[in-house]
Amino acid sequence: MTSELLDRALIEEAAKKSGLIWVRAAGAPAARALWHVWHEGAVCLVGDGPGEQPLQGLADGGSAEVTVRSKDKGGRLVTFPATVSELAPGTEEWQAAVAELKGKRLNAPDGEEMPARWSRECRVLRLAPAGPVAPLPSGSLAAAPVATPATTRMPVPAGLPRLLAKRRKK
Repeated sequence: MTSELLDRALIEEAAKKSGLIWVRAAGAPAARALWHVWHEGAVCLVGDGPGEQPLQGLADGGSAEVTVRSKDKGGRLVTFPATVSELAPGTEEWQAAVAELKGKRLNAPDGEEMPARWSRECRVLRLAPAGPVAPLPSGSLAAAPVATPATTRMPVPAGLPRLLAKRRKK
């Protein structure tokens, strides 16, 4: 019981302080970076509309893996499983979540009309923690770079050392 409470506290504190999370929908090959807010015990997201973030693969009743990163260093703080639920536009729960999301939305094209547009064209999702925190990985999760013939290293031009030497003398 104590471990579960500590996990919840860690998730909540990390999600409140971070402005960006990585979400991998069940069956998706990779995680996607999404902006969010922490509201009433869950991560809330808005997207899938014109000018908003894509929420591909996140379906009502589905599951996802959420990774919260550190705001200052960008490193992984905590990873946890979550259940996805879509909030119905106009409901009390939807309005409370949208009020929080509206305050965090940067560079909105429509300002005060944003909630009306979200109700018509977007989805608001709630990702509630659904299990224990995953242990931190022991190795790097970085993907190997794709092989390419491109290069950024070039030989130093023959005349460059002489040009640099002349500048130092002046």
